[in-house]
Amino acid sequence: MAITTVGIISVPVSDQDRALAFYVDVLGFEVVDDSPMGPDMRWLRVRPRGAEVTLSLVTWFPSMTPGSLKGLLLESDSLDADVERFTAAGVAMDGGVKVEPWGRYVALDDPDGNGIIVRGD
Repeated sequence: MAITTVGIISVPVSDQDRALAFYVDVLGFEVVDDSPMGPDMRWLRVRPRGAEVTLSLVTWFPSMTPGSLKGLLLESDSLDADVERFTAAGVAMDGGVKVEPWGRYVALDDPDGNGIIVRGD
């Protein structure tokens, strides 16, 4: 097989600054790139600390409306600590911590309504 990894996942947002604050301050991601991309665009990538795959917080794809991404699954090594941090930040979690045969998780949305699942122990 020639494909070896996923490099970037584009997350459609309406306001890159607001999205950046959520992904960095609430989810704990780090900024990988934040630079101009022409006169009216910004190349903005974040990732979980130390991860290889990055999220590009995009505003320029007309077919990707803000909030249209669903099912982004993030892994946590301390779900309970993350839930405490999300609660303190005022993030609504649909139904709180749930338990399924594949693990414990919470479902939440970013400020634009992109659906995120955080799974952990």
